[in-house]
Amino acid sequence: MATSKLRPLDQRAKQLAQAYAAHRPLIQRGLTVGFVVYVLMAAYRSLAARPITRREKEKDVADRKDGKPARVAVDAIFYQRLGVILRIVIPSMHSKEALLLFMHSSLLIFRTAISLYVAALDGKIVASLVRGQSLQFLLNIIRWLLVAIPATWTNSWLSYVQNKLALAYRTRLTKEVLGMYLGDEADGPEGKVYYKLSNLDDRIKNADQMITHDIQRFSTHLAVIYANLAKPTLDVILYNYQLSQNVGAEGLVLLTVLVQTSAALLRALTPSFGTYTARSAALAGSLRHTHSRLSEFAEEIAFFGGEETEKRLIEREYAELVQHEHKVMNKRWWYGCAEEGIVKWLWGSFGLVVCAIPVFFKLPGISNFDLGSRTEGFVTNRRLLLSSSDAIGRVMYSYKDLAELAGYTSRVSLLLDTMSDMRKGKFEKSLVSGATDGENGEILRSRGQVLLSDDIQFESVPIVTPNGDILLRSLTFHVKPGEHLLIVGPNGSGKSSLFRILGGLWPVYGGIVRKPLASDFMLIPQRPYLSLGTLRDQVIYPHSQQDMEARGVTDADLLAVLERVQMGSIVEREGGWNVAHEWRDALSGGDKQKIAWARLFYHRPKYAILDEATSLVPPDMEGTMMEQATALGITLLTVSHRPSLWKYHSTILQLDGQGGYIFTRLDAEKRLAIQEEKQDLETKLLEVPKMKLRLAELQLIADANRRSM
Repeated sequence: MATSKLRPLDQRAKQLAQAYAAHRPLIQRGLTVGFVVYVLMAAYRSLAARPITRREKEKDVADRKDGKPARVAVDAIFYQRLGVILRIVIPSMHSKEALLLFMHSSLLIFRTAISLYVAALDGKIVASLVRGQSLQFLLNIIRWLLVAIPATWTNSWLSYVQNKLALAYRTRLTKEVLGMYLGDEADGPEGKVYYKLSNLDDRIKNADQMITHDIQRFSTHLAVIYANLAKPTLDVILYNYQLSQNVGAEGLVLLTVLVQTSAALLRALTPSFGTYTARSAALAGSLRHTHSRLSEFAEEIAFFGGEETEKRLIEREYAELVQHEHKVMNKRWWYGCAEEGIVKWLWGSFGLVVCAIPVFFKLPGISNFDLGSRTEGFVTNRRLLLSSSDAIGRVMYSYKDLAELAGYTSRVSLLLDTMSDMRKGKFEKSLVSGATDGENGEILRSRGQVLLSDDIQFESVPIVTPNGDILLRSLTFHVKPGEHLLIVGPNGSGKSSLFRILGGLWPVYGGIVRKPLASDFMLIPQRPYLSLGTLRDQVIYPHSQQDMEARGVTDADLLAVLERVQMGSIVEREGGWNVAHEWRDALSGGDKQKIAWARLFYHRPKYAILDEATSLVPPDMEGTMMEQATALGITLLTVSHRPSLWKYHSTILQLDGQGGYIFTRLDAEKRLAIQEEKQDLETKLLEVPKMKLRLAELQLIADANRRSM
């Protein structure tokens, strides 16, 4: 009875096997097409934006409150940021970058075709050895040497084009960033993003590192990631298609199930490398910034003897960087163990089993009659499988590369977004306590008007620092061309803040400001800025020699300008106009101020802002420079505590440092008389304690004389 029950099952199984064998070519094609679709969908899913879980959102919010960096991952935000940057680095399909990308893709496809040919040739070489066919072996070796020519050519070109692509990306992105960072003359105050980033906003502390290092790393990763994603995906499809023709699509399906199961396990074990990369870049930038401050303020630190403090600060930054790198290295260590164990060894064992299928099982349509044929098939399949395994491994590795690209993308995107906000007048700055409360908050939320005028006129304008400290709630004054203004007051009263508003560097939080264009102002600080370049460049800065010649100015004219500030001998002393030095080190403090005044006489702006600009020159020299500026029609706005300068000004703005001010006409003679009388009284008052002491001594002597009598 049992035998009779099994016969129908045996017959049905035999019928199914016969039907399968009859329709196997169609089933093979269906499985192969299904495999290609599955690989493409798997590649898409591996690269697609992963939704952020509720737990991750809560952790991000908590990290922001604690001042920790936000999480960086391959998610929708990353692809949105990357899309914006890609439109910058590849502006059109006809651009140089698009052509390089097309060349790169063509070379990748060509290299895959060569690899397929080499895999088959490898099997033929081994088969000819097993069969003892010396002539066939030599012919195959010749083919091997011939195919090496295009193979080596292709590999070298791939490396060259990939480096060219990275450089092209970096060039495009750097030009875009510098265009926003430095702006141009037509942008006016809105283009001075480099100033606003460091003074009006707290989001970026090391823009120099982001523009140089982070953009370079992003460009390199972007060029590499394409090869690490497109090429392996194409390789997986082509290699496995050829493998399915050799071992059957059934083995390919089995291999795919095993590989994808272990790949899912490996992906679950992958740490957040994107966050680690962004954090590493931020810590490296902070360490570099600390070192740059040491160089910038070396003199002050040396005078204060602050070496130990600066060393402690640098060591603290370095220790934080090393601690983070140790954490990343530990993560990479155990991830590398898991990755190699799965990709190399586990997948290798799967591959050996698949390669052995044609040897141990007779497959329809595949005939391996002799030992040579079986050896050729095994070697070819093994070579294809190794290449396919390597391609799948590179796809897995590319997720780590993609996570690192996400880290650099977040840094570059932060730079672009912040600079865009700077141009729109949107700032994020830590405010002083109480800055957003009551009337203070209303002032910070409002904006004033800036109107073009030949005069300088403030109407009820509050003076507010970037951190929300309100120095003056309402300032009103009016200066006409030719009316020199003297500004006095204690430190922190708003003198420099007033100049920054005039220069368009700080926003206007209320009232009306009427002033000329920012280009009609020139600032001469106590420590003038000297650029990199020649002696001529120092006088005409920010003009170039071409700009100077276009204005019809010659070197002889520049020499006359230097003669006005008693610096004519510097040309011969330093070796001519074209000599280049580090001028901030080559010149004394007084010479630097004279060069700044020569620059003023060259440009002849409508207004000059002088912030203790004559503190290091002799009194007779400062008077000469003031008179020459007046003769050239330059209106002076001067901050100085020297009474000798009062006679050159017609109005005075006196700030008391408590939110009050006085704006009035300046009677220099009367004020000097009052100042002299005040100093005389103060001197006499200083003598009063000495007189009292002397009087007491004389009284004691007189009393002693009376007692002795």
